[in-house]
Amino acid sequence: MRKLLLAGLTLIMSMVFIVRLFQLQVLNTSYQKLSDNNAILSISDFPERGFIYDRNGSLLVANQAAYDIMIIPENVTPFDTISFCKLADIPKEKLIVNLKKARRFSERLPSVIVNQISKETYAKLQEQMWKYEGFFIQKKSLRDYRIDFGANVLGYVSEVNTNDLKNDEYYQLGEIIGRQGIEKSYEKELRGEKGKRFLQKDRFNRIIGEYKDKSFDIDPKPANNIHLTLDATLQEFGESLMQNKRGGIVAIEPSTGEILALISAPSFNPNLLVGRNRSNNYRKLANDTLSKPLFDRGLQALYPPGSPFKTLNALIALQEGVITPETKFKCNKGHYYARGAFMECHCKRGSNNDLLKGIYQSCNTYFANTYKKIIEKYDTPDKGLNQWNEHLKSFGLGNYLGYDLSVGKRGFIPNAAYYNSWYKEGGWKAPTIISNAIGQGEVLTTPIQLANFTAAIANRGYYYTPHFLKSVSGDTLQRNFTRKNTSINPEHFEIVVEGMHKVVEKGTARIARIKDIEVCGKTGTAENFTKIDGVRTQLTDHSIFIAFAPKDDPKIAIAVFIENGYWGGRWAAPIASLMIEKYINKEVKRTWLEKRMLGGSLVSEYEKPISGKPFEINE
Repeated sequence: MRKLLLAGLTLIMSMVFIVRLFQLQVLNTSYQKLSDNNAILSISDFPERGFIYDRNGSLLVANQAAYDIMIIPENVTPFDTISFCKLADIPKEKLIVNLKKARRFSERLPSVIVNQISKETYAKLQEQMWKYEGFFIQKKSLRDYRIDFGANVLGYVSEVNTNDLKNDEYYQLGEIIGRQGIEKSYEKELRGEKGKRFLQKDRFNRIIGEYKDKSFDIDPKPANNIHLTLDATLQEFGESLMQNKRGGIVAIEPSTGEILALISAPSFNPNLLVGRNRSNNYRKLANDTLSKPLFDRGLQALYPPGSPFKTLNALIALQEGVITPETKFKCNKGHYYARGAFMECHCKRGSNNDLLKGIYQSCNTYFANTYKKIIEKYDTPDKGLNQWNEHLKSFGLGNYLGYDLSVGKRGFIPNAAYYNSWYKEGGWKAPTIISNAIGQGEVLTTPIQLANFTAAIANRGYYYTPHFLKSVSGDTLQRNFTRKNTSINPEHFEIVVEGMHKVVEKGTARIARIKDIEVCGKTGTAENFTKIDGVRTQLTDHSIFIAFAPKDDPKIAIAVFIENGYWGGRWAAPIASLMIEKYINKEVKRTWLEKRMLGGSLVSEYEKPISGKPFEINE
């Protein structure tokens, strides 16, 4: 019995070993894969990044060939470093640092040793590469910005960082990704899908050619080309008008929500962020804390909207039924709203203004009384203010608009809870917060929000989500840029539109008149305060203008905000009207005005010393 047991155990153990050996040697392919990995080098094959065009088919962004010198450290043999550095146009110290980095990364895997060499350098190296064991050249493409404007819209690309690698397994070290603007928002469309190339290595780990005649290679999936809603001619013209000025301009097609121009000034040439000097150029731009060229003022800068905001208060008052177009208020060159507190305006003493006159003369008295009526309609100021707040939200204020770039600010529209946190409950009334009547006080908006509510007025009560993408590779737009209705009935808009028309025809923006085009607009002069040594100090006012044209078939709505530009009619209104004329007529005939705006400068204003502190915009 014991003999049978011993024989059985021996047989069972033998079978276990045989089965395990069979698994390891026949069924298990991990060792075969390991052997293959030692003999095969896998390299990503990148498709050319997608092109970017404007709405009229003009090419804005293409690609240019570039080359990286790669290294597999364990294959490197002693070489003439001085000769190599001369050929590769790299300092010897930098080469030594990069060699050490490559060895730390991996002895067997390729690393970039010299990035983005020129075509001329590539041509010289091709003839000499046989001298440098372990080195090879890898082709890639760089962005080629065919224009020297639009940097804030187009964005830029750069190498992935550790956060990118954590967030998306698609990327590997050394690859590029869209970093801002359209390049970032439509990264997946523009990058395509990378493929794979497999190279055969010999027993010394040297590359000896393609693996199995490329039979296992995976072709990259081509990237998509993108057509934007931007009008490149209008964008370039707007940026030229903003030379030596600071501020933002946004132009929208009211019937679609398509953004025709997004201008932030000062700006920069997008090609500065391409090539071997990209990092140095970026640092210079980022360190410019005075003009902030990387800060998109059109989407991110928060400003008081000033008198253009009166148009919204008029619409809310009409909707709430607290005024009619015939309602009149007497003005004595301004409005006293508290003891010693006076809100001055340019009306003649004793003026008796109705709504139409109140708009085109920008009467502070009219809109102070109108705002009080809105707040005081309800049994508590809390209810009145919250109702006012809800109307403004329907125009997209106090919130992100849903446009397709990744940066922006919400703006701010105060509600009752905000004031209750500042004053004890019941400690404030309409006169306490009367500055909201004229777009001052706590109200803050971005230029794109100003342009968007102007588009809503042009449309008599609705707007489409503002957006930059028109189509992808010829396909029509698939994203959901929907129509959004405001809380104001359409019939209330006509009197406000007529008032805005008279602003240009006989009011504060007569300089914005264009022959044969009915322009509707509203000037604004926003007070500009900052704290200097703890003291609230008034600086030069901001210049604002909103407009749309033509009056009855609007093709463009625009908002212009010029920092420290004095008053609305001085800089913002002329610039806006020139852009309207350029877009609708395709040319500017008021060359005298164009010359004045192109040559005009506010640099001296920005260079004024403020107790040793630079001027800071509200971010």
